[in-house]
Amino acid sequence: MSQLVFDEDAARQVESVYKLREAQQRRRIVRETLGARPGERVLDVGCGPGFYCAELAAEVGPSGSVVGVDGSPAMLELAGRRCAELGNVELRAGDATALGVSDADFDAALCVQVLEYVAETRAGLAELHRALKPGGRVLVWDIDWATFSMQDDELTRRVQTAWDGHLTHRSLPRTLAPSLRAVGFEDVRAQAHPLATVELDPETFGGAMVPFIAGFAGGRAGVSEDEAAAWLEAQRALDKRGEYYFAVTQFCFTAVKPA
Repeated sequence: MSQLVFDEDAARQVESVYKLREAQQRRRIVRETLGARPGERVLDVGCGPGFYCAELAAEVGPSGSVVGVDGSPAMLELAGRRCAELGNVELRAGDATALGVSDADFDAALCVQVLEYVAETRAGLAELHRALKPGGRVLVWDIDWATFSMQDDELTRRVQTAWDGHLTHRSLPRTLAPSLRAVGFEDVRAQAHPLATVELDPETFGGAMVPFIAGFAGGRAGVSEDEAAAWLEAQRALDKRGEYYFAVTQFCFTAVKPA
């Protein structure tokens, strides 16, 4: 099974997901939890299409700054368009385990749904630790895909198995707390944020992701393209009968670099 590649098509799909009502709610939670203040310097690792960069730029104001780092040229292009008029946002190409930023340069850092795609999790967390000033704050948000559930049938189970191949760590949140402590963070905390829907509403994560999942699963892990298409139609039929169900749990971890 091949991991999801964030090319132009995938980048546009991710951008569309970021515009969803539930994605806007998640960004609000992330920003409130991170608590960026005027004048602060903030690092966004895996900045994607730049939504957080643009929103945090307003929170830190003209006396602050935001640096977004991403390894996908397609994502950086989208972020560049979104932040083109913002003088306090800088975008850089970089890897989560090799950020290319100075030591102790940031007051706060966030890494939202990125490390589940990174093989060397602790190397990524160590880079976040290195980049933060003493007393700096970090927020890491990832999904435990083992909590992903839908109406149970044989084809759905196979599609879910194929979907597991889109990332590196199926259940990264289960090991994030000890990993954060291992690289030197303290005051590690976690909150769970479930996403659940009983309607195939395209404004929900559970509604928008199903076509994406079907598109990825087709041709992988023994799921044919025809079977993936049939599965997608089956979900639409369940929705029409009022029997649709989708749930998964996201986890928000926060920690502090010792002063």
